[in-house]
Amino acid sequence: MKKIEKHDQDVIRLHNKQMILEIIKKSRPISRAEITKITKLSPTSVGRIVGELCEQGLVRETALTSVGVGRKAIMLDIDPQAVYTIGVDIGKKAIKFGVMEFSGELLHEERVEHVALQTTHEATAAVISETINLIIANKNLDKSKIIGIGIGVPGVIDHERGIVQYSSTLGWRNIPLAQFIQDKLHILTVIDNDLKVKILAEYLLGSAQGSRKTALIELGTGVGSSLIIDGDIFRGGSNSAGELGHTTLDPNGNMCECGKRGCLQTYIDESAILHEANRIKETADIQQLFAAAQNEENWAQDIISRTSLYIGITINNIVCMYNPDAVILCGDLVENYSEIVPLIEEQCGQVVWEPFRDTFKILTSELKSKSIVVGAAMLVMNNYVDKS
Repeated sequence: MKKIEKHDQDVIRLHNKQMILEIIKKSRPISRAEITKITKLSPTSVGRIVGELCEQGLVRETALTSVGVGRKAIMLDIDPQAVYTIGVDIGKKAIKFGVMEFSGELLHEERVEHVALQTTHEATAAVISETINLIIANKNLDKSKIIGIGIGVPGVIDHERGIVQYSSTLGWRNIPLAQFIQDKLHILTVIDNDLKVKILAEYLLGSAQGSRKTALIELGTGVGSSLIIDGDIFRGGSNSAGELGHTTLDPNGNMCECGKRGCLQTYIDESAILHEANRIKETADIQQLFAAAQNEENWAQDIISRTSLYIGITINNIVCMYNPDAVILCGDLVENYSEIVPLIEEQCGQVVWEPFRDTFKILTSELKSKSIVVGAAMLVMNNYVDKS
């Protein structure tokens, strides 16, 4: 019992520490009294945590500011260039990079066209390492200030050991990617599932700020989800929680690439939508489908309406299971065709179980294409703060 209590206390302490540091980053310079007011923590708790952050060199005291007659408050600030992290997003057709300052701002972004599925994991690791070396040289970064590299990878990831256990997108099985990169660059490297770092980014710097429990659903070439509770990513027993696309909608339904019938993604991912469209009229891509719907072609409107219904059912299932206060919709389907969002909201009004209808907000991604790079970089930054 005491061990459980100690664990809970440690989690709360780290959460409060990260929360206070984020407040200082966003509102700097800021006084201890203002932090106390925002967090509703006791002045003693705020003082102790700020003291730790100052001792670790993450926060510094700056000028005095008047807060009333005869009173001056010591303001708190950070050094944005104190440390850097590098975020990497390995996508289907390209690899994205971002250098993040301690403030959370991206100092530099870069994109390299690369199809990992058409080459080896060694070649992909080489592209990542070479590009990071070029960025360090071209931006004249002090390598000693780079505290780590975070990489968001599609698939089932053993984030503790840095291994890509399985990624159909990349064609990889049991690849120790973190060690490959770390050996080449001699910089601490961590990896995680792309949607898990994406929800971390939205929670810290995007549309989920202020949420206590957020679920994220990605809709596009595949279907996936992730969940964050009070700043902690929900991982499940093997870091595989969120494989939403392979939940069964109909055991006698469409055949999925995984070998099962009726998986959710066979109804709402892009290939499934296009397959349905092409049964009626030749449709090259999703853009053509939405153009047909805008031209009031009934067949196209029916397909989009049906897709919206299945997404609404998906949201209902997640809300019933986890009771989040926010659901973020992201991915190409909602980011490129935002007109589907009100249709999904309308379907939710019909299919979400009544006790949950007014308990959550439907949001869209604020960070969009930057979210995985930002989340991967923040993953490293959070680990650094936790262990400091």
